[in-house]
Order: sequence, then structure tokens, then C-alpha cells
Amino acid sequence: MSRPELKNFRRIVVKVGSSLLIDSAAGEVRAKWLAALAADIAKLHGDGRDVLVVSSGSIALGRSRLKLPRGPLKLEESQAAAAVGQIALARIWSEVLGHHGIGAGQILVTLQDTEERRRYLNARSTIGKLLEWRAVPVINENDTVATNEIRYGDNDRLAARVATMASADLLVLLSDIDGLYTAPPGANPDAKLIPIVDSVTAEIEGMAGAAESELSRGGMYTKIEAAKIATTAGTHMIIASGKVDHPLQKIADGGLCTWFLTPANPVTARKRWIAGSLEPKGTLTIDAGAVAALRAGKSLLPAGVIKVEGDFARGDAVIVRGPDTHEIGRGLVAYDADNAEKIKGRSSPDVMIILGISGRAEMIHRDDLVISGSRS
Repeated sequence: MSRPELKNFRRIVVKVGSSLLIDSAAGEVRAKWLAALAADIAKLHGDGRDVLVVSSGSIALGRSRLKLPRGPLKLEESQAAAAVGQIALARIWSEVLGHHGIGAGQILVTLQDTEERRRYLNARSTIGKLLEWRAVPVINENDTVATNEIRYGDNDRLAARVATMASADLLVLLSDIDGLYTAPPGANPDAKLIPIVDSVTAEIEGMAGAAESELSRGGMYTKIEAAKIATTAGTHMIIASGKVDHPLQKIADGGLCTWFLTPANPVTARKRWIAGSLEPKGTLTIDAGAVAALRAGKSLLPAGVIKVEGDFARGDAVIVRGPDTHEIGRGLVAYDADNAEKIKGRSSPDVMIILGISGRAEMIHRDDLVISGSRS
């Protein structure tokens, strides 16, 4: 497959590691470098792209603000340092993006937020709304509450999970190296950069090296793991050097990097997952008008639902049947069974009156719906 172009992607997640963002000697942000990166993000944003940032740096900034000595920290010390650093990190991103007239929204997540369905949907909805408002979500692992047993431990895999959650079609991992080499280049002068990886094979996995920075918890191994997560979900991924000014512009100009390609796209990959990997927890029977609307690519509204069966929660997979009980498709329902029963057959404006909350307009959004015969 040929090398894609940055300009052809609509939703891009950019991961920035601590070793790039923070000057370890000074304990401060590399302001000039970050300003250049913000200008790159602003250009993509101005061209109509959705941009999300996964940013490390809270612990490093916190230990600097608290004047903690160098060396490893205990868990509770890391958590406390992160509590201080998160405030500084959020302010820094807000200021550099605000210089370009772009709002920033901070989202702190834990492993459970991407593994537990309800929390996953809440985080996905928040990200979606920020992007709708043309803000840039700035996402980091919530190091103040995450324990060693329930954490990602690196922002490469976190970024991959965020990319799949947001249905991004490109993930950019800015690193201290300009891509994947046949061997760790620091140890092997004959190592060669691999410009394109069509699939993550055992041979590719064997090329991973170790992290070289005190501030970094990752390394090439975690980047390969991130590539597996991203490409399986239909997201292309890039490993590129962040040690240059304007690193995203350099990628756009054809600079050195490694592309990990996927034959799928986020929508088809997600719908394949909905169609074949999730056990349905209930059934919604809909009227003929709703059947026609779904086949035309519309979402399922409460007004079109005539029968609710099963014990399901928000985010569970359900079967959608027509009035003749023929299966129309499957999807992720936006309400639990009790509330779905209350609002079936009712117009969207009635939902808030009936439930006492401002719920979603759709019973199943079209992005979460797979129509029978279109599961690939």
C-alpha cells in the first residue's frame, strides 16, 4: 500500500510524551517547541479537521512545582505530584491553543473508562460534544486515582484506546525516534527505518526496543501494542519524531516516519464489532416507518419503537426487528430497558418530560447501528 497523506484524514489523535513536552533539566515545558506544535494543530483545525491531544506531563510538572528530588516516586507520591501537575498541564494547553483562538477541554481517564461500557460511552459522548463545539480535547490518564493494578502505565496504549473511542482515522505518536527500525538504532548502526507496516506481525513485534528516558514509561514495545489496538479498530497510526519544530507539518511534507496501515476504517471496524462480537441483551420492535428510515441511513428514534423486550443497560447491544419480527439490524441502545419502555412511541421532545432528564434524541444512533446485510 502507498503512503497516505496527512491532509486526507478527518479526525486525528496526537500523542505527546513527557520527554518531548518537558525539559527534564529545567523541569519546565519546552515552550518554543509546544508553540510550534500548537501552530501545526491550529492549521489542521483550521482546515476542518477534528484534533485530539493525548498529553503526558502531569507527574513531571508536579514534581518540578513541588521541587521533588530526581528518582522513582512511590505510588502515593506520583498521585500527589500528578494532582499538582494536572492543573499546570491543563493551563499550558489552554494557553497555547487559545493563542490560535481554539478552546481546549481537559479529560482525565482511567483504564476503567475505556473498558467499562457505561463509562466508555460517557467519555465518548464528552469527546464528541467537544469536537462538535470545535474544541480540542486534551486527554491524559488520571494519575491521581489510578493504581498500578488499574492503569495503562503508558500513554501510547491510552492514545490508541482514545483513538478507537473517538472513531479517529489517524493516530500520531510523537516520539524521541522517527519511526520503527529493523533494530534499535542506538545499539545497531545498520538498523534501517521501516516506512510502511502493512500489518503487525511477529517479526514487527520483535523489532521493539526499550524506553530510554526517565520521564517516559513507554518504549517501542508499547508503540507496537498501540499499533495493534489502533489498526484492528480501523485507525491508521504513525510513529514520528517529536524532536523537531513543527513535527506534524514535517509529516505532512513527507518527512521520515513509520506508517502502520489498516485496510478498514473506524466506522466499518466498529460496526463489524457491533454486528458480530457482542451478545444482544434485548430486542426493540419498530414500525414500518422506522424500518424505512433505518434503511435510508437514519437513526432510530423513540417514536418508531413499538415493543421493548429484555433486560439491557445503556450501551448494550440489542436486536432491532420490524413489525413482522424480521431482524432489521443490531445496535448499541442509548437507554436502559426501563427507560426505553417509558419513552417508546413518543416524540423526542417528550423524552425530557417523561424521564425528567435531557436524554438523547435517538434510541440508537446511526453510528451505533448495523443494518442486516451491511455488516462489513
